[in-house]
Amino acid sequence: MLLSQLTQSGDDLPQAWADLDITGLTADSRDVKAGFLFAALPGTVMDGAKFVPQAVSKGAVAILAPRNADLELAPGTALLSVENPRKTLAQYAARFYGAQPEICVAVTGTNGKTSVVSFVRQIWQALGHRAASLGTVGLVTPDGSSPLVHTTPDPVALHKMLHQLANDGVQHLAAEVSSHGLAQFRADGIELSAAAFTNISRDHLDYHDGFEDYFGQKLRLFSELLQPGAAAVVNADSPDGQRVIEVCQARGLVVWTVGENGEQVKLVRHAHNGLGHNVCVRHDDEEFDAHIPLVGDFQVSNALVAAGLVLATGSSAAPVFRALESLRGAKGRLDLVARMANGALVFVDFAHTPDALRNALAALRPFTEGRLLVVFGCGGDRDPGKRALMGEAARDLADVPYVTDDNPRTEDAASIRREALLGCPDAIEIGDRREAIAAAIGDLHDGDTLVIAGKGHESGQIVGTEKLPFSDHDVVREIVGEGANHA
Repeated sequence: MLLSQLTQSGDDLPQAWADLDITGLTADSRDVKAGFLFAALPGTVMDGAKFVPQAVSKGAVAILAPRNADLELAPGTALLSVENPRKTLAQYAARFYGAQPEICVAVTGTNGKTSVVSFVRQIWQALGHRAASLGTVGLVTPDGSSPLVHTTPDPVALHKMLHQLANDGVQHLAAEVSSHGLAQFRADGIELSAAAFTNISRDHLDYHDGFEDYFGQKLRLFSELLQPGAAAVVNADSPDGQRVIEVCQARGLVVWTVGENGEQVKLVRHAHNGLGHNVCVRHDDEEFDAHIPLVGDFQVSNALVAAGLVLATGSSAAPVFRALESLRGAKGRLDLVARMANGALVFVDFAHTPDALRNALAALRPFTEGRLLVVFGCGGDRDPGKRALMGEAARDLADVPYVTDDNPRTEDAASIRREALLGCPDAIEIGDRREAIAAAIGDLHDGDTLVIAGKGHESGQIVGTEKLPFSDHDVVREIVGEGANHA
């Protein structure tokens, strides 16, 4: 692609630059090849400008950089100085790769994103579409799944994926959009048909400048990325839903509200049935009954947000609500891993915020005949203010809390546990996560329920700078052995 086509500013470029053939894009100088454009992005740890000489020596013919960047380039190398190089790189990546699935939807919020995109994909598949989902658990397509480094990949990798999906005949995509991804403009350039908001609570304050900055980045999805006339699906039962609705209305978006307080998708009746829910939902003055086979009231909310996205992008109501009856939870989201011989249940959940932990424990209480046990920890090098709050959630809602290690990263693991214990001083402290899980399983009596929280689908534990193999699912199955039915 010619540089003038990539930038869409041929008249403003010297002719020698405009005719440069751009063969690829990257913000990593190690990936540069002949004919590439290298994005010298400013960073909190490393400034991309330092790697420009390396990129040029490897064949970069154009450099994207912030305005006033102090760069000395060889003659013939194009320098594109812009106000926001991160956003510009995303726009360039969208143009370079071109093709995207015909219908793309995005989901943001603190909790529920992974479940919602998984449910959207499953509903579309039930309707006969080749559909994919992208986020925390990876890229899931009709042909298989693959892990991702970030919930929202860097824009070059993301748009390359969209191009490949479209070429593979996938015309429906549901993607999680994280606050990090929005703050770093990774999702810019996606042609979105609709987007959804699940909820908001404290998270990632180690990265964002307070809660308002965190919420503000989430709102970018609606105030900047969605184009006027597109659909915005909002969980009306979220305390902050009205604020999102006001932003959407100011933007000229078509607002769909869902939930007990929803208008377009209204939860009329809801009753627990075994480990699932019987629901009645009203849409366009018609009522639909469905059994949602998922544990937790919050999963009903997630399922309705997913249904709202599918309806808002043109699908008929009856088959959408019928598809709710075959939903399966995303891995590590209140995932029933084992049913013990004495009837005790063992779940694995990704809950790593105070609200998410409260929701998980509250969801399991109605199904628990005996005691409710929880094993949880808190991540290192992350917002320390939520550690005691997670302890309080365990103290308030569990009968027997165990505090253990999550991903301590470069922090002292014992110090992290002490901060969590401030919220639940009577909890059982066992630093080794496998030993803590084994102790909790060994303590299960008839009718008890155990939830192992914090890591969910993850297959490793980060200690220091090393990622050690560790899966809560695998550990549970190893420990229970022949003493349980594996779910």
